[in-house]
Amino acid sequence: MMELYEASYWATKGESILDEAREFSTHMLELYSTHQHAQLGPADEATTLGLASYTLRHPIHRSLPKFNVKSYLGISHGGSTKHSDEEDILIDLARLDFNVNQSMHQQEVVQISTWWKELGLAEELTHARNEPVKWYMWPLAISTDPKLSEERVELAKPISLVYLIDDIFDVYGSLDELTHFTDAVDRWDVTSANQLPDYMRKCFIALHEVTNQIGYNVYKRHGWNPIPSLQQAWARLFKAFLVEAKWFKTGELPSTEEYLKNGIVSSGVQLVLVHLFFILGRGLTQRNVELIGGENPPVISSVAKILRLWDDLSATDEEHSTGNDGSYLDCYVKENPGSSIHGAREHVMEMIEETWKQLNNESLSPTTPFPLAFNRAAHNLAKMVALMYGCNEVVDQNQSAPRLKDHIRSILFESFP
Repeated sequence: MMELYEASYWATKGESILDEAREFSTHMLELYSTHQHAQLGPADEATTLGLASYTLRHPIHRSLPKFNVKSYLGISHGGSTKHSDEEDILIDLARLDFNVNQSMHQQEVVQISTWWKELGLAEELTHARNEPVKWYMWPLAISTDPKLSEERVELAKPISLVYLIDDIFDVYGSLDELTHFTDAVDRWDVTSANQLPDYMRKCFIALHEVTNQIGYNVYKRHGWNPIPSLQQAWARLFKAFLVEAKWFKTGELPSTEEYLKNGIVSSGVQLVLVHLFFILGRGLTQRNVELIGGENPPVISSVAKILRLWDDLSATDEEHSTGNDGSYLDCYVKENPGSSIHGAREHVMEMIEETWKQLNNESLSPTTPFPLAFNRAAHNLAKMVALMYGCNEVVDQNQSAPRLKDHIRSILFESFP
């Protein structure tokens, strides 16, 4: 039954049989977890019942093994159950692997935190987010190969700048300043930044330096100059941020179609995955470079749509009060008179599930143009979204999933006992 439940998450667009399989297997596993508790002995309870509940909370296709390895081993190999010598050896190897990788990740965090501190922008922009360790969790989830340590550090830098620039558009800049900021990035002209406020000028210089350094490293490793593509990705992101700033400052809500088309870009997913594509250096052909720099190929737009919609769901949990925060849900309510935020949330959840099916289509397609490593990384980014935005914290009335800060502490600072 657990295997049927796991398989159901590979549903693709246009089919219903796996949807029915998920509904059935979920119901059966919930019944088992609820009503079979008394029939299990103490030894079995730590494994059979625990694994059933764990599977419901963490389906493999939507979960990140690195983030759950401790809890999984604690359930599947914990308690008083006797293990074979082979199982004990594997558990010991898992502990050793976790602790060795943790040491490496700690070094990566030090590198990123040092770089971020030396930028000095967090001290100047005191109302902007200042969470480099949290932002590092994105590349940690996306690129899991231990050999990609340098690549994770590189990817963390543009991700950090996306957060900072988002706060500049949301909190600091006037519409006129943001327009000039966007124009300077679009022309990629450092001298034009001299006319900007000092914090914008410093941000653009940091953006320029990070892009050039990544470009140099990619050319050195893979013989391809990615800077034109990276510049284009940054310009596209800035323009999407500017569109949202205009909507917010004028108090106008766009149609759901307009909002989502722009929101897929402003999510930052395309920018991150474009950087990742060149950093990984696999599948570097002119056709793929043109595809990834174009109008968001499906493997990117699907992940971006999932992130945008989860982000808006998270925002309505914490911020929604006036119905004018500019989320997809507000646009939906405006566009559908008589609907409620609750109804909008249900609609968005359905959209997220359908978008996962689209991502499955891309993952399973034999004609996908991008290499397997890139597609897996994009899939990992989608898996990380719900965890990053805290949308899965409450599992049921009696069980809460670890929050992101708990995962950070477990992965980076607590050794495997």
